[in-house]
Amino acid sequence: MIKEAALEYLIYNSKIYSVEKADIDADTEKDSIYEVIRIIDGVPLYLEEHLNRLRKSAELIDLKIDKTDRELINEMKKLIEINNLNNLNIKILCSGDEKSIKDIYLYFIKSFYPPKSMYEEGIDTMLYKTERENPNAKTFNGQLRQTINVQLKERNAFEALLVDHNDQITEGSRSNVFFVKDKSLYTSPANKVLLGVTRTKIMELSRLNNIDIIEKEIALSDLSKYDGAFITGTSTGVLPIKNIDKIEISSPKND
Repeated sequence: MIKEAALEYLIYNSKIYSVEKADIDADTEKDSIYEVIRIIDGVPLYLEEHLNRLRKSAELIDLKIDKTDRELINEMKKLIEINNLNNLNIKILCSGDEKSIKDIYLYFIKSFYPPKSMYEEGIDTMLYKTERENPNAKTFNGQLRQTINVQLKERNAFEALLVDHNDQITEGSRSNVFFVKDKSLYTSPANKVLLGVTRTKIMELSRLNNIDIIEKEIALSDLSKYDGAFITGTSTGVLPIKNIDKIEISSPKND
């Protein structure tokens, strides 16, 4: 059984299993990659981009996914059909060994979509010192995720902003982060972060609207210089930040 799997059924190596009764132990500690795809009215959002990133993650850790995009899409459709649910997040989890992907799981996960008040008032964030070994690959680190979740709860924060050994903010623990100054957007260089699908869409829209995108390291010492900040992600969309630890950003107050 996969603890995070929601609803009644999951798909494991192309076969349907009951979430509660399936005797499946997903090895997510090593050589595991994943994607989380939002389903709205039965339609996977930005599906092509997510599948491309899944394959890119596999390449970055020298693994190959022996399923076509069409096969994965058909399994997602089947998962939606058998669970009779059209609005939730689906996780594709691929795990294996140092040679190849051995197991592919598709299942719904419990998903949190921020209420309107969070978009209006902004969120509290905290700083957390850590660096991901391979930032461009969406790999699973259960121990780090659990540690950060405990810290988030203790400090009453919505998201953790990761800080590297040079005291630079790179990304969120489950999001990308942008900073705003003088009508320009600042975000970490592509090689420093997971290239989020929503991040990419924000950058495309900004350029279409002649908003400058500056990819540079965000130093902790420079936080007070920015007019605003926001995170982006599959479930959150674009969510303004009001505090980073004890530093007030007040993004919702800035146009």
